Amino acid sequence: MSVQPIENYGVIGNMKSIALVALTGSIDFLCYPDFDSPTVFAALLDETKGGRFQIEPQLTDVRIRQLYLPNTNILLTRFLAEEGVAELTDFMPIEEDDKQPNEIVRIVTVIRGTVNFTMRCQPRFNYATSTHRTEIGDGCALFLPADADCPAMALYSTATLEQQDQDIFSRFTLQAGESATFVLGVPRLEGQPPEMQVVDLRFQQTIRFWKSWIAKSKYKGRWREMVHRSALMLKLLINRQYGSLIAAPTFSLPEKIG
Repeated sequence: MSVQPIENYGVIGNMKSIALVALTGSIDFLCYPDFDSPTVFAALLDETKGGRFQIEPQLTDVRIRQLYLPNTNILLTRFLAEEGVAELTDFMPIEEDDKQPNEIVRIVTVIRGTVNFTMRCQPRFNYATSTHRTEIGDGCALFLPADADCPAMALYSTATLEQQDQDIFSRFTLQAGESATFVLGVPRLEGQPPEMQVVDLRFQQTIRFWKSWIAKSKYKGRWREMVHRSALMLKLLINRQYGSLIAAPTFSLPEKIG
């Protein structure tokens, strides 16, 4: 799987950290748990050693479209082919009370046809300088880095997980209307995995957060969509602790430039 040009990446985040998601469905860069933390995935910097979190539909002559849900930082990657259509939804939950776990949620859904998928999670902690140990359980895999500066991480899944060396992979098939969910973050307390049945609720809460923020914008000019998308991205890149300092756009732009 080759690394994509930078323009082929979307960005998700929760004002604590961000992840870069390629058109191929691969998270190729993630610092965790904070913006300035060591990396977990860094294939963008080194395709061979950097590590990635890939969800890939097995489709021929596939066409790919990537877009954000309107007025949010929730990313959709659509895979279109003759034999089927699949959609990958990526987001990091964020709520008004700032009590949500610091996690990445990935939901893959089949819109049409029957589609086979492969998932591979290959963490390479601290720019691939730190080794880790992997433990696999029922619907969960733990990644335990040797470096004390890197946090332990857990991958929870509704699909069956298998271990290959210190990586985790899954092969699964979905029919139209079916979906699979993956949640990557800090390990929950023993016996308390993430409640997969409330992922949709967290999805809706995240939508409301972004939409309520951008709704404060007073900009009504002809470049409104571009201005709002830029503002949402800037907001995403600001640490949550200081996020209140970044207000929604209130300025006006000239109708003509030059």
